[in-house]
Amino acid sequence: MIILNIEKSINKGYITLGYNNMTSIKLKNTDLISSFTNMNEYVQKYENISFDIEKMREAVDQLIQIRPFEQPQKEGLLKSNAICLNYDEKELDEWFGGNIRGKYWTKPDSSFEEMEREPYMDESRYTLFNAKLNDTYFKHVYETLSEHFAIGRCRIIKMPPRTTLSWHRDPEKRIHISIKTNYGSRMFIEDTGFHIPSDGNIYITDNTKYHTAINGGEEDRIHLVATLLN
Repeated sequence: MIILNIEKSINKGYITLGYNNMTSIKLKNTDLISSFTNMNEYVQKYENISFDIEKMREAVDQLIQIRPFEQPQKEGLLKSNAICLNYDEKELDEWFGGNIRGKYWTKPDSSFEEMEREPYMDESRYTLFNAKLNDTYFKHVYETLSEHFAIGRCRIIKMPPRTTLSWHRDPEKRIHISIKTNYGSRMFIEDTGFHIPSDGNIYITDNTKYHTAINGGEEDRIHLVATLLN
C-alpha cells in the first residue's frame, strides 16, 4: 500500500493529490489522508471503500429493465453502449448523458497525426442522480463515490464480446468498477495492459494517456465508469 503525499491545492471544497508523473486526483476534504495502491504506472486501486459486487450485478439487471442498452444496428454498430446514472438538470432526457462521447483525441490513420473529436462537455454539470434508480444499489454507489471524489458523468458501460475501443486519450481520469468481466478483457494504457477484476474495488485509470479497452472474451464486459473532474 502506498500513502500519497498531499499537494497544497485546496479549491471549492476539494483537496488535490499528486503522485509520480500522474495527473492529480481531486478528493473531498474528508479524505485528506487517503490510501492508494499502484497496480502499474497508470492504474491505482483506491483502498478506502469497496462495494458488494453481487448487489451491483443485481442493480444492472434492474437498470436494463428500466433502460435497456441499445440494440445493434444493421451495420453491426451500437448507437450507444452506455447508460448514464446521473444527469444535467438542463437536459430534457435524464438518460442523455449516456449517448454522448465528449471531447477526446485520437490518431486514426497512417499519418499518425493527432486529431480532436467531439465538442467539449462540462462534466461538472452532471450532479443529479436519476430518481428512477433510487431503489437500486446504484444509489448507494453513486452517493458513496460522490462523498469521496469530485465526479462528473457516472455511466454503466457494456462492451460486447470480441470488441475494442479506438486508440484515444481523454481530458480526465476515470473511475472503473468492474461488474462483469472475463480473462480476455483488458485495458491498455500506452504500452501497459491491465485486467480490472470484478472484486468490488475502485480502480483509477489515467485516461489522459493514450489507451484502449478490449473484450476478447465471449461474454459482455460491464463496468461502472465515472469521470474524475480536473
